[in-house]
Amino acid sequence: MRLLITGRPGAGKGTQAVNITKFYNIPHISTGDMFRAAIKNQTALGMTAKGYMDKGALVPDEVTIGIVKERLLEPDCKNGFLLDGFPRTIAQAEALDKILSEQNVKLDAVLDVNVAREILVRRMVGRRVCKTCGATYHIEFNKPKTEGICDNCGSALIQRADDTESTAVNRLAVYDSQTAPLLAYYEKQGLLKTVNGDQPVDHVFADIKLALSK
Repeated sequence: MRLLITGRPGAGKGTQAVNITKFYNIPHISTGDMFRAAIKNQTALGMTAKGYMDKGALVPDEVTIGIVKERLLEPDCKNGFLLDGFPRTIAQAEALDKILSEQNVKLDAVLDVNVAREILVRRMVGRRVCKTCGATYHIEFNKPKTEGICDNCGSALIQRADDTESTAVNRLAVYDSQTAPLLAYYEKQGLLKTVNGDQPVDHVFADIKLALSK
């Protein structure tokens, strides 16, 4: 399975990516995780990426494409992968087509987890993340057992800089203007499969498995 998962920020595609990679036994390739690791290590690339991410803007193509190309050449991607957070623009999608063509492989499907904008703003503003292990929670929908404390490791939960309301609204606007056209791009290729993301997590995953079986 060579898959791509997309959806507006806050749609829950990260959660579904974990389910998909476990079920199909393929690596989860998240550009977000790669950038956050670089930021944590305070590399030059990480600091550059942080400036864009904190504003809810997109990291420049040349940075992102280079990282993804190196990752897809690693041995664990030989039998498939799930791309999460890339491509985000038509230019990146065309670059990905070129990268895959050079490897003589193609995408099997593009999954779009679809959720309405107003629901997403509420989801993002209430999201909390463990600063140690990265586990995610929500002040309404997925509360930790103890407020402000991670169930897994006991560390403090934080609100990410890109989860404030103003940044959430900006991120959605950026997605709609730059990333949404990808849906038409992949629909034209016959790869697009849309699932309703505004339902319980296990129901969304059931719909994903059904879509991929067709």
